[in-house]
Amino acid sequence: MRGAIHMLVTTRLSSSFRPILLDFVFPCSPPCNFSIPRRLICAAATKANGGGGGGRSGSIVAPPLLTQDEDFQKIDVNPPKGTRDFPPEDMRLRNWLFNHFKEVSRLFGYEEVDFPVLETEALFIRKAGEEIRDQLYCFEDRGNRRVALRPELTPSLARLVIQKGKSVSLPLKWFAVGQCWRYERMTRGRRREHYQWNMDIIGVPQVTAEAELISSIVTFFKRIGITQSDVGFKVSSRKVLQELLTKYGVPEDMFGRVCIIIDKIEKIPIDEIKKELGFTGISEDAIEQLLQVLSVKSLDDLEDILGGAGEAIADLKQLFSLAEMFGYSEWIQFDASVVRGLAYYTGIVFEGFDRKGKLRAICGGGRYDRLLSTYGGDDIPACGFGFGDAVIVELLKEKDLLPELGQQVENIVCALDKDLQGAAATVATALRDKGQTVDLVLESKPLKWVFKRAARVNARRLVLVGKTEWEDGSVSVKVLSSGEQFQVKLSDLE
Repeated sequence: MRGAIHMLVTTRLSSSFRPILLDFVFPCSPPCNFSIPRRLICAAATKANGGGGGGRSGSIVAPPLLTQDEDFQKIDVNPPKGTRDFPPEDMRLRNWLFNHFKEVSRLFGYEEVDFPVLETEALFIRKAGEEIRDQLYCFEDRGNRRVALRPELTPSLARLVIQKGKSVSLPLKWFAVGQCWRYERMTRGRRREHYQWNMDIIGVPQVTAEAELISSIVTFFKRIGITQSDVGFKVSSRKVLQELLTKYGVPEDMFGRVCIIIDKIEKIPIDEIKKELGFTGISEDAIEQLLQVLSVKSLDDLEDILGGAGEAIADLKQLFSLAEMFGYSEWIQFDASVVRGLAYYTGIVFEGFDRKGKLRAICGGGRYDRLLSTYGGDDIPACGFGFGDAVIVELLKEKDLLPELGQQVENIVCALDKDLQGAAATVATALRDKGQTVDLVLESKPLKWVFKRAARVNARRLVLVGKTEWEDGSVSVKVLSSGEQFQVKLSDLE
């Protein structure tokens, strides 16, 4: 089922309401079965006179409350399948993770950018054969334009670079943390909605760019307690596969399709890989030789097969040499089977993995020197990586490295008399003006409740506004860690 389903719904909630059109939007693929509820009660309509109250024509207005005899279905309080809510405890973890993403990016001198979550569909379907095309959440908007929720960030980055043109100086070092959407089968660490950290370098053709990107990920791992015994990087080059296919007489126009098949080596049985490669027209002998070479885990062995004159070997040797200089040589290893599934990669590719093999790829990236011309721009050397938020959290759970992130408030301010609520608000405002966090008790509550509240939010101190003290322009302060208590003038409260 592609696009949108339109349904005309009439309401009888008020004589001033009229039929409206509801749009139901579904992923382009795969098709989904959709059953219409026995009765749909509309929660929005337009006034018969064309709208009012200063809003635009056709604006949404709230319906009257339903009476007890109205027949309606209770709403499902769970988020859509594959998506998440972020209550405060989960939001604290998300912010902690994102802050590390952003701090590492800034340590390396990258500037933050962002793009619309909603993009034109064409941005993501320029390359044939990619799995990502079948995972798009796409639909036609009210202006009859084909749009999609972004499944990744790199095409949006390319669009922005083309848009900026010569107004920006190369090289560009940009990073982004954004929400992405893919309609795919869910497994551990894989959702239909996730956040992704991207770092990209535009305008540097040398392998030094890839070396720095891997260094930034290693820096991130170290900051959160992950070591080289926990994770590693598999490194190869698309040029390796290109040289192999040339050697076996495979047409150049089949290169992207073969890469996508090879990327499934660890995901589906080898017989399925052989069958799919056979469909591309590669001979059985060539397939066997190709798979044999792709099982190579040593750069020296690969050099024996390809010779040392090719670009692939030279690039990889330089990368491993730079890894020594950056100090992460123990984190990386050569693996010829790593090609990455996106068709736009052109050179070195890499993938972060957990060494116990319990999780899918933690992150991945590589060089994409010819992506911009896909969208009508001039090609510029570029490379980057994507790092999702879901798998890393699973790894932190596995290693018992998730931080304890309770709510933290510096002050709880409480009035001891309901007539002093205004005074308590004055105290809270004075502290907030000084940059301190304040949880103001907004109701008359017993002190026992206030102390429990203070413990729950990890407050540093309790500021009590009593009648006698306030008449003197003072408040009582209790430091909760030591139990120390004292009075202080409001003007001296720090």
